[in-house]
Amino acid sequence: MTVIESGTDGRRGVRQLIRRNKLKFALISSDSIAIFTGFIIATLMSTYSDRNGWKLAVATSFVAVAAGLWAIRSQGLFLARVSAVRVVEITRTARAMAILAALMLLFDRVTKVSLFIRYTALGCTIAFVLICIGRSAFRSWLTHARERGQFRRAVVVIGTDAEAVRLIDLFNTHRDIGIVVTGVIGDAAEADRHGLRDYWLGGIERAETLVDFVDASGVVVSPTGLPTGRLNELIRNLHADGRHVHVATGISGIDARRLRAVPLAHEPLFYVEAPSLAKMQLVAKRCFDVVVASVAIVVLSPVVMAVALAIKLDDGGPILFSQKRIGRDGRTFGVFKFRSMSTDAEARLAELQVANERNGPLFKMERDPRVTRIGHFLRESSLDELPQLLNVLKGEMSLVGPRPALPSEVVNFPPGLRMREQVMPGITGLWQVEARDNPSFEAYRRLDLFYVENWSITLDLLIIVGTMEQIVSRVIRTLLPSGKTEAVVAPALADGTPLDDVA
Repeated sequence: MTVIESGTDGRRGVRQLIRRNKLKFALISSDSIAIFTGFIIATLMSTYSDRNGWKLAVATSFVAVAAGLWAIRSQGLFLARVSAVRVVEITRTARAMAILAALMLLFDRVTKVSLFIRYTALGCTIAFVLICIGRSAFRSWLTHARERGQFRRAVVVIGTDAEAVRLIDLFNTHRDIGIVVTGVIGDAAEADRHGLRDYWLGGIERAETLVDFVDASGVVVSPTGLPTGRLNELIRNLHADGRHVHVATGISGIDARRLRAVPLAHEPLFYVEAPSLAKMQLVAKRCFDVVVASVAIVVLSPVVMAVALAIKLDDGGPILFSQKRIGRDGRTFGVFKFRSMSTDAEARLAELQVANERNGPLFKMERDPRVTRIGHFLRESSLDELPQLLNVLKGEMSLVGPRPALPSEVVNFPPGLRMREQVMPGITGLWQVEARDNPSFEAYRRLDLFYVENWSITLDLLIIVGTMEQIVSRVIRTLLPSGKTEAVVAPALADGTPLDDVA
């Protein structure tokens, strides 16, 4: 069971308040700088700034910051439950900038500062881009901090069934969520059957007392973890104590955007929308792939030549490496990569299998001796994947999709995982964004199948943004001290507010 930090409630409350305000201050600062930069550029380009100089431009930009922060807060963008979902965060950020534009136009009408519509639109557009960039950097930093045991919140899982096991595995697999399970509450015999004895705190009849005893920020309830009547009572009691309550659905692999709350006879139900992959979306995906790959090849040609020269100078071996992979509909094709390993890497794989750090059929070593000096940099920066733009142009791959697997890996895949071959493999994918360094094969299986079931152009764009965040995050990890993951979990604030609900 996870150990809870000891100490007086007063000292603990102060520490939690400082940590919470640190996150809030970081977001507010980042958003403020983005808005100020956008509007200082826009106002200095406008005609009135020529007449009135820097003072009026700066004053107008500060007004934009105040109005922009209010608009951002009105969209809940200082709350983790909103900002944790990229598509929701981007959508609401765009909405906040639209509100800011309306407020600034109203400000112009009242003050007559000649802030025309085109300059207001320019300022909001620049601010939107910079806010997205700033929040991506913030997310990368927060992920790194949580991997070191910081900014995490303690929860208790209500239930000791198979779903409770799945929830615990989910939180342990995705440490970037910032949730640590301190225990489970439910039937002792069932906890033993499911291997949860080390997590078990007590029976469901003492749930409120046990949650208070471990000072958890809230609970996550397995849908079959307790009777309906007791669930309703528990929710009311925990809310009265200032605790947060999450009720799991028991549904896996369904995008949350396909769930619609449908209250029938005042009962909360979910309607699950069927996946829709219109032919126009498939055409749009292919057009997007071709255009972006073509432009990227031209723009990145100096980088490609520099990498090729570095590989050649490193050991004199081949620049490119082609490897057989399984693509759409199970067809085999050769995937191109910049060579990042020694020329005898394939032959040495068998002898290194005993050092495999992943479970399941995939192979991964943190310090693979086959990787060359330049290869380490290429892998960390993902530059070794650039030649796959040629695979995209050939129609063998997409920019986004499940990573093409080796034939030797596919042989050992469970039958259900072969569904990943229904879509085009990608240079990057959901697994690379969410769990690239995670040793869990279950995470690989779950995220690949989620993509197949819930693919959309919007999801592709978010994965591309997430891939850039991952690259930034890996750079941050190399620059910052690694530290040791804390075995101590700082609980939530005294009022039950999670550490990452930063507003």
